[in-house]
Amino acid sequence: MEKKDYKRTLVTCALPYANGPVHIGHLAGVYVPADIYVRYLRMRGEDVLYVCGSDEHGVPITIKARQLGCSPQDIVDKYHNIIDNSFKALGINFDVYGRTSSKTHSKNASDFFKKLYDEGKFITRESEQYFDPQANTFLADRYIVGTCPKCGAEGAYGDQCEKCGSTLSPEELINPKSKLSGAEPIKKKTRHWYLPLQDYEQWLREWILEGHKEWRPNVYGQVKSWLDGGLQPRAVTRDLDWGVPVPVEGAEGKVLYVWFDAPIGYISNTIDLLPDSWEKWWKSEDTKLVHFIGKDNIVFHCIVFPAMLKAHGGYVLPENVPANEFLNLEGDKISTSRGWAVWAHEYVQDFPGKEDALRYVLTANAPETKDNDFSWKDFQARNNSELVAIFGNFVNRAVVLTHKYFEGKVPAAGNLQDVDRAALAEIPALRDSLASNIEHYHFREALKDAMSIARVGNKYISDTEPWKVAKEDMERVATILNVSLQICADLAIAFEPFTPFAAARLRQMLDIEPGWEDFGKEEIIPAGHTLKPAELLFTKVEDEQIDVQLAKLDEIRKRREAEAAAEAAKAVVPQKAECSFDDFEKMDIRTATVLEAERVPKTDKLLKLTIDTGIDKRTIVSGIAEYYSPEDMVGKQICILANLAPRTIRGIESKGMILMAKQGDGKMRFITPQEALSNGATIG
Repeated sequence: MEKKDYKRTLVTCALPYANGPVHIGHLAGVYVPADIYVRYLRMRGEDVLYVCGSDEHGVPITIKARQLGCSPQDIVDKYHNIIDNSFKALGINFDVYGRTSSKTHSKNASDFFKKLYDEGKFITRESEQYFDPQANTFLADRYIVGTCPKCGAEGAYGDQCEKCGSTLSPEELINPKSKLSGAEPIKKKTRHWYLPLQDYEQWLREWILEGHKEWRPNVYGQVKSWLDGGLQPRAVTRDLDWGVPVPVEGAEGKVLYVWFDAPIGYISNTIDLLPDSWEKWWKSEDTKLVHFIGKDNIVFHCIVFPAMLKAHGGYVLPENVPANEFLNLEGDKISTSRGWAVWAHEYVQDFPGKEDALRYVLTANAPETKDNDFSWKDFQARNNSELVAIFGNFVNRAVVLTHKYFEGKVPAAGNLQDVDRAALAEIPALRDSLASNIEHYHFREALKDAMSIARVGNKYISDTEPWKVAKEDMERVATILNVSLQICADLAIAFEPFTPFAAARLRQMLDIEPGWEDFGKEEIIPAGHTLKPAELLFTKVEDEQIDVQLAKLDEIRKRREAEAAAEAAKAVVPQKAECSFDDFEKMDIRTATVLEAERVPKTDKLLKLTIDTGIDKRTIVSGIAEYYSPEDMVGKQICILANLAPRTIRGIESKGMILMAKQGDGKMRFITPQEALSNGATIG
């Protein structure tokens, strides 16, 4: 497909869900890369609109409101402000940060639905859904809880078990209950409107699979998988009292489904910002639309939203959807429900003045095509060994030495030597690579290009050693510092998209405002120009600061383990089938003591135990090696089923069975006498 000559770029970021703060996974996956892209385009003088806002409808918000005894509006008001302030604190400056609870959005989303409805673009279906007879309301999947059929955990939701991660349906839950009233839900008929995605399947295949092969492999692959599986109608309405009301007769008590409602929010927020010119951004063919999202939103932004726009007509379609994968935290999946996250608003409080450090590390570890990991030790190492020791160190030496030897005035360069020319010659190629990488959404590689410029400067000033040369040749020192300061100016341009706060401080120190057109020139700062006093661009992250963060996570981990243990302790293994008293009478249960214990070779679970039963010494093979070592067993008094028929296990005759208790967590524990008894004492 031939690429268009665009006049402007519309950049949208996935609307963060306003039932909690944003965390580093959100930042790395969506908002930092989008901000890098927008800052770069603006440096190039391009016309850009940067749109985002809070997604404020849906079931999780109503659940949280019920839990806290407040209204859904109270919830979204609180988190909308926290999220908005977090973005601003980290230098992520949208042109508009709107919200889907606004009047503009309610009207716009209603009008969008009504146009499709009037044109017959929807189909209706009647189905049976769960209904709470006490609360007199239909129940979304998240309002139904019960026992997970996969792992047995209590409190699993009707769409997912958060303990084992299994995707569920309400029908699969054991003993389902309404989260609202505790009543057992019943099935009741309801009618909803659906978008027949299958009608757009062939068009989507041509538009994406043929026309956008340049999309990231993870995005293209997921879209192809969905299309190959065949698209199905998708409900655009649901029974709920929080959201945009469905604007047709007979739809009382129904709202637009949040997946349909939320992406229209991009348009609504643009209307709020530019009521008279918004159509230029959404309906002009010379507008380039780019969606920045996480991988959990790929289907909605590459299949569903484009199908909605196509059905409506008149809107531009996304030129690219550079979705990222997920960022883990210390090797474990980030989970808002479990509190396993680094929250943006807490970071800016704990690390004041280090906003750039987080942006830098999240970009360096960005999960662009596969999941990646954030660790506090890596954060500290990258800040201290890269930002401080390379970028910051080079700039500081160049500016400090200029003040020391030339009273802060940029000295004129004399005859350039090979080492000077070589350093300057590296910059244009790195500039071009950086630009190409950003334009192709390879932000990690672009950051490496920027840091390579800092490495060039740091190596240059270390190799030329102007502090030594100053003892005998000040003209040569002047040249070295002139070249160093030109590279500093390049860095002020190169790092603007990635570390905007440091780039601004560097421009202030150099007292210049260079543009992209200056990037890579031999002379950006003229001789005789006076610099401002030197200041540190970056400071070290100390061990104590990292220890505090690791302690926070350790506390969360311990709390999770305690909660899991408590849940496991409550879980009861189901009762087996009844047995008769005569069956029980046949069992000879006795006390015994372990005399010797050893692992069974080439097995992970088996121990070979020699025991004294009081009537003989015998061998029992038991699968307890994952819970107890041989050393733990020697001398332990246990209970055994003495008259179990012998079995040969791994070539060893095992005579009897040790009695163990098994809780819901699966761990085996011994049944032992409360006080020491003689071996062979019978139990019954």
